[in-house]
Amino acid sequence: MVEYCEGNCASCGEKDNCSSRIVKAKANDLSKIKKVVGVLSGKGGVGKSFVTSSLATYLNRMGYKVGILDADITGPSIPKAFGIKEKAFGEENNIFPALTIGGIKVISANMLLENESDPIIWRGSLVSNLVIQFFENVVWDELDVLLIDMPPGTGDVALTIFQSLPIDQLVIITSPQDLVSLIVSKALKMAEMMDIPVLGVIENMSYLVCPKCGEQIPLFGKSKLEQFAKEKNFAILGRLPLNSLNTELMDQGEIEKVNLPEMNEIAKKIIGE
Repeated sequence: MVEYCEGNCASCGEKDNCSSRIVKAKANDLSKIKKVVGVLSGKGGVGKSFVTSSLATYLNRMGYKVGILDADITGPSIPKAFGIKEKAFGEENNIFPALTIGGIKVISANMLLENESDPIIWRGSLVSNLVIQFFENVVWDELDVLLIDMPPGTGDVALTIFQSLPIDQLVIITSPQDLVSLIVSKALKMAEMMDIPVLGVIENMSYLVCPKCGEQIPLFGKSKLEQFAKEKNFAILGRLPLNSLNTELMDQGEIEKVNLPEMNEIAKKIIGE
């Protein structure tokens, strides 16, 4: 084992002899997942779970079989977005996900709690192990896409997900604030170090549409994403407006009613159409 490891096995000359090499988790025999997409934000508060839920909804509307693994264990919000109240249940070593009204499969730590408002006060290793268990033991059946709603930041759990789960692509969610360059840089650098391909960046809350004249108002100031994308050589998958109606739908557990035409084009890029 090398004295200092950056986690980038692909470019490491010792990868074949490394005793600490991580073995990727495998889905169980009852699951067939065609594509695994991680959804990451460098910081909280940029609407990562909203984007994940909306993206799943639009992929589902397009006829694809979609699942969401809520890996934000200590701050799960996916069940609330879809109005899921039922608990997860198991049989022997299998865990069965909940099904949304539209047919999206969801697993989340909130579905294991007696009360959804109870906090999960666990150390990082327990959180990481649960994420792996959600991938290996959940009966996903056949999925075209499994979206992993990752915790914000580039910490312990994100590292475990990158090392242990077979992520095909990563999507980074950001907002138009000045801090974006530093935050996205960290996320891009982590993905590069872990040899995870970045499909692109989605800018959420990019603008507000005036209800009277239809003008796009940059609520957080002019976005610098275009310039930054050229500097760092990443694709901009799309920009999403700030819309209070869609936010209310998520709060009410009715995210599958979301009206976000911009997401339709993003969904096509995710699936490769």
